Amino acid sequence: MLKIKFLISILIFSSLLIATSVIKNQTREIEKKIYNLSNIIFAKEKDFNESQLDFFYLTSPFMIEKKINHLDNHNYIVMEYSKIFLSMTDFMNLDTKYAIQEIENEKKTKKR
Repeated sequence: MLKIKFLISILIFSSLLIATSVIKNQTREIEKKIYNLSNIIFAKEKDFNESQLDFFYLTSPFMIEKKINHLDNHNYIVMEYSKIFLSMTDFMNLDTKYAIQEIENEKKTKKR
């Protein structure tokens, strides 16, 4: 009876020991992946912040005025409001509108 209890306790101890080492290795792998991902996120955030800084600097009113002043007055033409699209759907609608007008113009020229 004593041998069976001893054998069962050794089996339970060894199985728990093996399970602990497996779980510890899996946890270590997950920690490595988290560390690598956090380094990637840090690098991307740094690039994003630098890009934002560049954008704010280049689009500041002072810089835009400075760029315009380098141009001659004859080269600078104000863009018409009708050429500014607020969304992609507006652009696509305009494109189909021109295509429909061209088809109608072709029909009119063929009738003549």
